[in-house]
Amino acid sequence: MKKEIDARGLACPQPVILTRKALQDNDEIVVVVDNVTARENVKRMAQSQGCEVVIEGDGKDIRIHMTRGSSCQAPQPATSPEGPLVIAIGSDRMGSGEDKLGSLLMRSFIHTVVEASQRPDTMIFFNTGVRLTVAGSEVIEDLRELSGSGVNILVCGTCLGYFEIKDQLAAGTVSNMYDIAEAMLSAGRLVQL
Repeated sequence: MKKEIDARGLACPQPVILTRKALQDNDEIVVVVDNVTARENVKRMAQSQGCEVVIEGDGKDIRIHMTRGSSCQAPQPATSPEGPLVIAIGSDRMGSGEDKLGSLLMRSFIHTVVEASQRPDTMIFFNTGVRLTVAGSEVIEDLRELSGSGVNILVCGTCLGYFEIKDQLAAGTVSNMYDIAEAMLSAGRLVQL
Protein backbone atom coordinates (compact mmCIF):
# COMPACT_ATOMS: atom_id res chain seq x y z
CA MET A 1 0.00 0.00 0.00
CA LYS A 2 1.36 3.45 -0.95
CA LYS A 3 0.93 6.30 1.52
CA GLU A 4 1.59 9.98 0.92
CA ILE A 5 2.46 12.36 3.74
CA ASP A 6 2.42 16.13 3.32
CA ALA A 7 4.98 17.36 5.85
CA ARG A 8 5.47 20.81 4.32
CA GLY A 9 5.56 23.55 6.92
CA LEU A 10 6.05 21.13 9.82
CA ALA A 11 8.81 21.85 12.30
CA CYS A 12 11.54 19.37 13.14
CA PRO A 13 11.09 16.52 14.10
CA GLN A 14 7.49 16.11 12.83
CA PRO A 15 8.40 14.96 9.28
CA VAL A 16 10.57 12.16 10.70
CA ILE A 17 7.98 11.18 13.29
CA LEU A 18 5.23 10.94 10.67
CA THR A 19 7.49 8.94 8.37
CA ARG A 20 8.50 6.49 11.13
CA LYS A 21 4.83 5.87 11.93
CA ALA A 22 3.97 5.34 8.26
CA LEU A 23 6.82 2.84 7.83
CA GLN A 24 5.16 0.57 10.37
CA ASP A 25 2.16 -0.12 8.12
CA ASN A 26 3.14 0.74 4.53
CA ASP A 27 5.49 -0.73 1.93
CA GLU A 28 5.68 2.44 -0.14
CA ILE A 29 5.71 5.99 1.19
CA VAL A 30 6.02 9.41 -0.41
CA VAL A 31 6.82 12.28 1.94
CA VAL A 32 6.56 15.85 0.68
CA VAL A 33 8.73 18.40 2.48
CA ASP A 34 9.65 22.01 1.83
CA ASN A 35 13.24 22.33 3.00
CA VAL A 36 16.62 20.62 2.70
CA THR A 37 16.91 19.88 6.43
CA ALA A 38 13.63 17.95 6.50
CA ARG A 39 14.64 16.14 3.27
CA GLU A 40 17.95 15.02 4.75
CA ASN A 41 16.44 14.01 8.11
CA VAL A 42 13.71 11.88 6.50
CA LYS A 43 16.16 10.39 3.99
CA ARG A 44 18.69 9.47 6.69
CA MET A 45 16.03 7.85 8.89
CA ALA A 46 14.62 5.82 5.97
CA GLN A 47 18.08 4.68 4.86
CA SER A 48 18.94 3.69 8.43
CA GLN A 49 15.97 1.32 8.26
CA GLY A 50 17.21 -0.21 4.99
CA CYS A 51 14.66 1.45 2.69
CA GLU A 52 15.37 2.47 -0.88
CA VAL A 53 15.08 6.26 -1.19
CA VAL A 54 14.56 8.37 -4.31
CA ILE A 55 14.27 12.17 -4.10
CA GLU A 56 12.53 14.37 -6.66
CA GLY A 57 12.26 18.14 -6.83
CA ASP A 58 13.72 20.91 -4.75
CA GLY A 59 12.70 24.10 -3.00
CA LYS A 60 9.23 23.98 -1.48
CA ASP A 61 8.07 20.75 -3.14
CA ILE A 62 10.57 17.97 -2.41
CA ARG A 63 9.15 14.47 -2.81
CA ILE A 64 10.92 11.64 -0.98
CA HIS A 65 9.93 8.20 -2.27
CA MET A 66 10.66 5.29 0.06
CA THR A 67 10.22 1.64 -0.75
CA ARG A 68 10.44 -1.06 1.83
CA GLY A 69 12.42 -3.92 0.35
CA SER A 70 13.45 -7.14 1.99
CA SER A 71 16.06 -5.26 4.05
CA CYS A 72 13.76 -2.40 5.10
CA GLN A 73 12.35 -2.92 8.56
CA ALA A 74 9.80 -1.02 10.58
CA PRO A 75 11.59 1.13 13.18
CA GLN A 76 12.37 -0.89 16.29
CA PRO A 77 12.97 0.39 19.80
CA ALA A 78 16.58 0.32 20.92
CA THR A 79 17.55 -2.44 23.28
CA SER A 80 18.33 -1.18 26.73
CA PRO A 81 20.91 -2.29 29.25
CA GLU A 82 19.79 -3.63 32.58
CA GLY A 83 18.00 -0.96 34.58
CA PRO A 84 15.64 1.88 33.79
CA LEU A 85 16.12 4.73 31.34
CA VAL A 86 16.13 8.03 33.25
CA ILE A 87 16.12 11.51 31.72
CA ALA A 88 17.21 14.35 34.03
CA ILE A 89 16.19 17.84 32.94
CA GLY A 90 17.86 20.67 34.85
CA SER A 91 16.74 23.59 32.69
CA ASP A 92 13.73 24.84 30.79
CA ARG A 93 16.09 25.28 27.82
CA MET A 94 18.23 22.83 25.89
CA GLY A 95 21.87 23.83 25.51
CA SER A 96 23.42 27.18 26.26
CA GLY A 97 23.51 30.37 24.29
CA GLU A 98 20.39 31.80 22.69
CA ASP A 99 17.51 31.46 25.20
CA LYS A 100 14.70 31.52 22.63
CA LEU A 101 16.34 28.76 20.60
CA GLY A 102 17.03 26.74 23.76
CA SER A 103 13.33 26.91 24.70
CA LEU A 104 12.31 25.80 21.22
CA LEU A 105 14.75 22.88 21.33
CA MET A 106 13.50 21.73 24.75
CA ARG A 107 9.87 21.79 23.59
CA SER A 108 10.86 19.83 20.49
CA PHE A 109 12.80 17.30 22.55
CA ILE A 110 9.93 16.63 24.96
CA HIS A 111 7.45 16.33 22.09
CA THR A 112 9.79 13.88 20.38
CA VAL A 113 10.04 11.79 23.57
CA VAL A 114 6.23 11.47 23.47
CA GLU A 115 6.40 10.18 19.90
CA ALA A 116 9.47 7.95 20.35
CA SER A 117 9.13 4.19 20.14
CA GLN A 118 11.01 3.83 23.43
CA ARG A 119 9.97 6.04 26.31
CA PRO A 120 11.95 6.68 29.47
CA ASP A 121 10.98 5.01 32.71
CA THR A 122 11.54 8.19 34.73
CA MET A 123 11.95 11.89 33.95
CA ILE A 124 13.40 14.12 36.64
CA PHE A 125 12.91 17.89 36.61
CA PHE A 126 15.07 20.15 38.77
CA ASN A 127 16.41 23.72 38.88
CA THR A 128 14.68 25.78 36.14
CA GLY A 129 13.54 22.52 34.51
CA VAL A 130 10.65 22.50 37.02
CA ARG A 131 9.12 25.40 35.07
CA LEU A 132 8.24 22.89 32.36
CA THR A 133 5.92 21.02 34.75
CA VAL A 134 3.69 23.90 35.87
CA ALA A 135 0.44 25.34 34.52
CA GLY A 136 1.01 27.42 31.41
CA SER A 137 4.03 25.44 30.25
CA GLU A 138 4.06 24.78 26.50
CA VAL A 139 4.87 21.11 27.12
CA ILE A 140 2.37 20.38 29.87
CA GLU A 141 0.12 18.24 27.64
CA ASP A 142 3.12 16.22 26.46
CA LEU A 143 4.19 15.64 30.08
CA ARG A 144 0.67 14.61 31.05
CA GLU A 145 0.60 12.13 28.17
CA LEU A 146 3.96 10.69 29.25
CA SER A 147 2.77 10.41 32.84
CA GLY A 148 -0.47 8.77 31.70
CA SER A 149 1.51 6.18 29.74
CA GLY A 150 3.48 5.15 32.81
CA VAL A 151 6.51 7.46 32.76
CA ASN A 152 7.37 8.41 36.35
CA ILE A 153 7.79 12.21 36.46
CA LEU A 154 9.66 13.44 39.53
CA VAL A 155 9.69 17.20 40.18
CA CYS A 156 12.09 18.71 42.70
CA GLY A 157 10.03 20.13 45.58
CA THR A 158 12.89 22.36 46.78
CA CYS A 159 13.13 23.88 43.30
CA LEU A 160 9.36 24.46 43.05
CA GLY A 161 9.53 26.17 46.45
CA TYR A 162 12.55 28.25 45.47
CA PHE A 163 10.73 29.62 42.41
CA GLU A 164 7.49 29.92 44.43
CA ILE A 165 5.53 27.80 41.94
CA LYS A 166 4.75 24.69 43.99
CA ASP A 167 1.01 25.42 43.84
CA GLN A 168 1.17 25.57 40.02
CA LEU A 169 2.43 22.00 39.47
CA ALA A 170 0.37 20.50 36.62
CA ALA A 171 2.28 17.30 35.74
CA GLY A 172 4.33 14.90 37.81
CA THR A 173 4.90 14.30 41.49
CA VAL A 174 6.59 16.63 43.96
CA SER A 175 9.73 14.78 44.92
CA ASN A 176 12.81 15.10 47.11
CA MET A 177 16.55 14.71 46.64
CA TYR A 178 16.54 11.22 48.12
CA ASP A 179 14.10 9.92 45.48
CA ILE A 180 15.88 11.86 42.72
CA ALA A 181 19.31 10.52 43.70
CA GLU A 182 17.96 6.98 44.01
CA ALA A 183 16.39 7.16 40.53
CA MET A 184 19.62 8.49 39.02
CA LEU A 185 21.88 5.99 40.80
CA SER A 186 19.75 2.99 39.81
CA ALA A 187 19.47 4.01 36.14
CA GLY A 188 20.69 1.61 33.47
CA ARG A 189 21.04 4.69 31.28
CA LEU A 190 20.98 8.29 32.48
CA VAL A 191 20.46 11.10 29.99
CA GLN A 192 21.08 14.55 31.44
CA LEU A 193 19.98 17.70 29.65
